[in-house]
Amino acid sequence: MADTDSSLSDAAIRDRIAALAPWFQNLDIRGIATAPDHFLGDYPRAKFRRFAAALPADLTGKSVLDIGCNAGFYAFEMKRRGAAYVLGIDSDDAYLAQARFAADALGVDGVAFRKLSVYDVAALGRRFDVVIFMGVLYHLRHPLLALDLIREHVADDLLVFQSLQRGERKQIADVKPDYDFDEPDAFADPGYPRLHFVEREFAHDWTNWWVPNRAGCEAMLRAAGFTIDSGPHDEVYVCRTAPVPYGDWGAGAVYPATRAKGDAA
Repeated sequence: MADTDSSLSDAAIRDRIAALAPWFQNLDIRGIATAPDHFLGDYPRAKFRRFAAALPADLTGKSVLDIGCNAGFYAFEMKRRGAAYVLGIDSDDAYLAQARFAADALGVDGVAFRKLSVYDVAALGRRFDVVIFMGVLYHLRHPLLALDLIREHVADDLLVFQSLQRGERKQIADVKPDYDFDEPDAFADPGYPRLHFVEREFAHDWTNWWVPNRAGCEAMLRAAGFTIDSGPHDEVYVCRTAPVPYGDWGAGAVYPATRAKGDAA
């Protein structure tokens, strides 16, 4: 990381932070907090401390994509670990303005920000060594499609994933490969993979569309072509790319939005 922008006075930084409010991520910009009264505390720094050791300490020469980057906290953290190139994408102009200001104020080189939806990651035209996908899935109308597109187009090795979870989070049902049509009782098992659909709002937020249980998160990751290396913290998974399952069904079964059934992988 480069030296901070010394041309900005503390007063100028405070004014700019206020102008860009509200902030969802509490960043430390030269000792000035962007969201000191966050309802989750020192977020997301306090959360990151609980699983930071599960990620590679040295990312020298690696590329990182932060999907749903918000104000850039995870992008900056990956740069501190030596990543050669970090790209943060978000669909919200306000968050991107915060991230770009923070990068300038902190003097961060090698981190870029771009307005882009997760559904459009193919437009990046490249793959990344590390993909961060934290706190996004449950805000999406099409969550499994998003995971499919990440696996198909941008994830080369490591995926760091987090999703809000509700329902059963300790027990995971032993799901059989198949069930007969007249065998519906498995769906009543609290540990069966599921997504709870939010028709209106959850936690006063209309962008919360789906809330999976733990089994649902893990099943979706596997179905999209990821293996789970570890779950270092509640709701957080460190995954590796793997062959996409169910390939014998035809590629269109896995990526219906991008390929016709039977097309070559």
